[in-house]
Amino acid sequence: MCNPNLNSPSLTLARQSLRDTMLRAGWDDSRIFDAELALAELIVNAWRHGRTAAPVVLIAILDRTLRVSVGDESHDLPEQRRSPALGELAECGRGLQLVEGLSQRWGADPQKRGKLVWFELDSAA
Repeated sequence: MCNPNLNSPSLTLARQSLRDTMLRAGWDDSRIFDAELALAELIVNAWRHGRTAAPVVLIAILDRTLRVSVGDESHDLPEQRRSPALGELAECGRGLQLVEGLSQRWGADPQKRGKLVWFELDSAA
């Protein structure tokens, strides 16, 4: 199964925190939706691939850039691929493609205990 319970308390709270932060900073609804969707993908990846029941979520807005990071306990770093060889009917494996399409930048940073996978969005000028 591709999607774990998307209504879990940790996902719901993380999305609401992100939405509240972006609303207070004056971001538009379209960018908020993109950020919420990208965050959901990173949390699902942390559950599924990072085998982390309660991923750490960090949200920061510096100047006109939002950076969202999700930490898990796996040291396996995701690859940044421009054109993955997924079949068009594949049900899994498109999450990071989606994050790449929704954000200006994304990446992963190794940590002492696992990794942080992050994305950045720039606010509309």
